Amino acid sequence: MIRKNPYAEEKYTHYRVGEDKPLLEWLLANLKESKSKVKATLQNRGIKVNGKCVTQFDHPLHLGDRVSVSKSKKNDQFHNRFVKIVYEDRFLVVIEKNIGILSMAAGHSALNVKTVLDDYFHRTRQKCTAHVVHRLDRDTSGLMIYAKDMQTEQLLEHDWHNIVYDRRYVAVVSGEMEHDEGTIANWLKDNKAYVTYSSPVDNGGKYAVTHFHVLDRTVSHSLVEYRLETGRKNQIRVHSADMGHPVCGDVKYGNGDDPLHRLCLHAYVLCFYHPVTHQRMEFETPIPLVFRHLFK
Repeated sequence: MIRKNPYAEEKYTHYRVGEDKPLLEWLLANLKESKSKVKATLQNRGIKVNGKCVTQFDHPLHLGDRVSVSKSKKNDQFHNRFVKIVYEDRFLVVIEKNIGILSMAAGHSALNVKTVLDDYFHRTRQKCTAHVVHRLDRDTSGLMIYAKDMQTEQLLEHDWHNIVYDRRYVAVVSGEMEHDEGTIANWLKDNKAYVTYSSPVDNGGKYAVTHFHVLDRTVSHSLVEYRLETGRKNQIRVHSADMGHPVCGDVKYGNGDDPLHRLCLHAYVLCFYHPVTHQRMEFETPIPLVFRHLFK
């Protein structure tokens, strides 16, 4: 049984369409909301047409269509410089995290996403807490899922490999990559100092597979998309270093090349089947502008 919280009664206002019009144009004409709020509701999957969720601005509306507008997906109650809510329903939340914040608590007062979300849930009177399902390093930015209850967390954790069907990162790596694309696979294991190292043969660690595709390059740096087949700790950072092109700004596995004064790794695509509704959920954030500027 799923624990009840305010998202269980999804709050919608319903409208009937009086004339044929593209969706965004109709919403702006009929809702007493600013353009940015209307767009946010649309992007956050808060608009339904005849019961089906629609996110396309130019979706054609016809006379008699029923438009339902969520009251809870405007995200105007949440502002945090480290965490942005990308999507939320009663079972889970998808966020984009900034660099400089941990995924979960470690030590007493360390800034972490879980605490930020728990505070938001408390303020919005949701009887739930954020459950960590996967992690990003403190200095990696990008998309993450948090469950809102134990059951959803268990569903995600126990079937993660089948539920998440596309996870991609983008990184600025040191040097000019020789190949446009390829795959690197080996075994990864932590030593006693918690440094992950790789081995071409089974070393008792975990088998890790990373696919890479070069998006842009200069003589000194390459912009690379990494698609994870397995999600091991520090996988991309170790595999990048293995190829002789470590992620820029990586103090643990890097070569000192730090053009942007940050770890140049961003989780920018996250696609999964919703663990409860089984809908396809697809999220993509832009490649950070600071990464792109190196390749102007």
